[in-house]
Amino acid sequence: MDLVKKEAMKISVSEAQLQRSVSTSGGSSRSSIMVGFDDVLLEIMHKLTNGQDDRQLRVIPIVGMGGIGKTTLAKHVYAQPLIKVHFDVCAWVTVSQNFDVREVLFELLSQANKGSKEEMSGMSENEVGLTLHKYLFNRRFIVVIHDMWGIEAWDRMHGFFPDNWNGSRVVVTTRQSQLSSLSNNNYCLRLKLLDEVSSWDLFSNSVFGVESCPLELEEIGKKIVENCRGLPLAIVVVGGLLKKVEHTKEGWESIRKNSSSLVNSADEDFCLKILKISYNHLPMYLKPCFLYMGVFDEDRAVRVSTLVKLWVSEGFLRPISGKSLETSAKEYLNELVDRNLVLVHELGSTGNIKYCKVHDLLRDLCCREAGKDGFYHVIGQHKSQGLNRQRCVVIPEGTSKDEVREALQSVPLARSLVCHSEEVVPMPESRLLRTLKAFDRDRHGNHDYLLDDLFQFVNSRYLAVGVQFVERMHDIPSSVSFLWNLQTVIIFHSTSSVASIFWPMPQLRHFESHKGEVYLPRLLNGNNGVIMHELQTLKGVHFMDSNWSFPNIKKLAITGGELQNLESMNKLESYVNWCKVKGNTFPHSLKKLSLGSHATNWDVNEEMLENIGALPLLQKLKLERADFQKGVWETSEEQFPSLKFLELKWCSLVSWITESSHFPCLEKLRLYAMKELEEIPCEIGEIPTLQSIHLEYCSESVVESAKAIAEEQDELQVRAVVFNNSNNQALRSQLAGPNFRVEIDDF
Repeated sequence: MDLVKKEAMKISVSEAQLQRSVSTSGGSSRSSIMVGFDDVLLEIMHKLTNGQDDRQLRVIPIVGMGGIGKTTLAKHVYAQPLIKVHFDVCAWVTVSQNFDVREVLFELLSQANKGSKEEMSGMSENEVGLTLHKYLFNRRFIVVIHDMWGIEAWDRMHGFFPDNWNGSRVVVTTRQSQLSSLSNNNYCLRLKLLDEVSSWDLFSNSVFGVESCPLELEEIGKKIVENCRGLPLAIVVVGGLLKKVEHTKEGWESIRKNSSSLVNSADEDFCLKILKISYNHLPMYLKPCFLYMGVFDEDRAVRVSTLVKLWVSEGFLRPISGKSLETSAKEYLNELVDRNLVLVHELGSTGNIKYCKVHDLLRDLCCREAGKDGFYHVIGQHKSQGLNRQRCVVIPEGTSKDEVREALQSVPLARSLVCHSEEVVPMPESRLLRTLKAFDRDRHGNHDYLLDDLFQFVNSRYLAVGVQFVERMHDIPSSVSFLWNLQTVIIFHSTSSVASIFWPMPQLRHFESHKGEVYLPRLLNGNNGVIMHELQTLKGVHFMDSNWSFPNIKKLAITGGELQNLESMNKLESYVNWCKVKGNTFPHSLKKLSLGSHATNWDVNEEMLENIGALPLLQKLKLERADFQKGVWETSEEQFPSLKFLELKWCSLVSWITESSHFPCLEKLRLYAMKELEEIPCEIGEIPTLQSIHLEYCSESVVESAKAIAEEQDELQVRAVVFNNSNNQALRSQLAGPNFRVEIDDF
């Protein structure tokens, strides 16, 4: 019967997709074709109609950013003949931002019992609700609540929906991710952007209906579709436009060149209105943070740690008692993600957001609103009128030298300069500059400035640049003593240098050195130590003296030297030591720990391993070139209570003895060049949280043991990278399976 039911559902869905338009109580859809959502449609249909298996009243949230297809999907589901047959009562209502609960309940009741609105017009909110409850009692109903913006409306409405234990359903569409908690069975349908094939199918259907796109227009058409970046609403809007223009190469090429602006046209067209609703609904404290996403190039994945530092330097954040500005910034980002205005691009190994991005159309919205408000100026995108009054200037990738030079000469009042161009950018002339971002750790540019040139910016808070260090301390200009506002320094350089110049700066919160090594100088005789109270991040440094103190440090990465008081840093969350590791104790606040050496092996003793295993919050552990005593690592109970990610790289380890209970939270295991290891303990495969095993250049016996684990755990994903030789070629054919992938490296 289940098979027959599913086949009937497939037929029903297929028939609905062939309809050119669907008229429902929810109104007509912008697109009558459900392209790219076939599997999703079948999935939600099953959730709605499985009343025999799940009789409880269920709430099914459909969550996604504006324009992604929530409404279209809900309307197609609502229009399915099977829905009309399966449910006794069907009702659809839209909850606006400024909702009136009585009006919402009134609309539901009028659709449900088909009664006269005049007869019910004198009822109070509670009377309408009770009447609705009475009518729905003992009936199987489906209610679609469209475009819900907050929990308050639900709190005032849900009590009027009776649980008849007959498979009734409530569907809620929303942009707000936090409303996914409305589900009482942990099910939430989160819509994704369309892929290239589905985008083209939707576009073709929107423009040509059942006809095919002429071959001479297909290449241009696909470029237009690419500009829509998989957002269904954008595709449908552009398709609707192209239906009205002459179907010639010249006409379509003109549309291609202006497709982005046509999707978000200045006359407040449909797409822009939909997207702008989300922006207008933002609290005031989130608006500048969201608008700032527009300073990054299109399709750019933004490192969250960089974004947080920039928000702090720009002064967007409200101080909250008991919280650092960085903590507040991450909370703001999470709010934007929850509102589907910012997308999670990549999660870190411990589950935190590592990279984020915004859809191109939302970025266009950011830039447009920022241009109207004079929030920032993007060279080549915003009009040059009023440029001399701009406070923030953005140089996008591909900007010519002449455009850069002209712009920088026209912004004497600029407070911020964000450069994504790989061209060499002249030193800005604005002495008011607070933020200078001309280096990105993910995309190295060519912006090497003389260090002493940077000291003219006495108001600077954020410097991310390539630098040329001076060789002698007496060459440092006296103006360095005026940089007391400096909060963030991110430098890229190719030589080792002594960075004592930065340490008199009392507000310094973040210091990162990339590629080159920075030496923290020896302290003067009679100086018992230097305490830097504000410092939270310190990366890429070599300690020449161990008496530095950082009571509020959260991230520390050292390339040489040592610290005497590491265990006393009780706020330290991330510690990286790529030099000879000394000492066996670590602060209990650690969440991430990386120990090793890029050159020589180091001894890891049993005491150190026990101390690491006892860290209560540790989620990520990397050990590189560690020599285990006697080649054995034997773990014990109550170790690694929070560890999610474990990486062993070039370690001297032969026998690993453990139990599944010793790593109760482990999700990812990575082994790199573990030539001596005999096998992965089978107990590792019994860890219930384990999701993946990644192997690179490990022994054949390790690969085979991973295969044995994969065969017992169908949900576990295993990836093994091996060198290209005859044995490994045979190994790949022997071991490859549905959840076991073997890759050959020709290097």
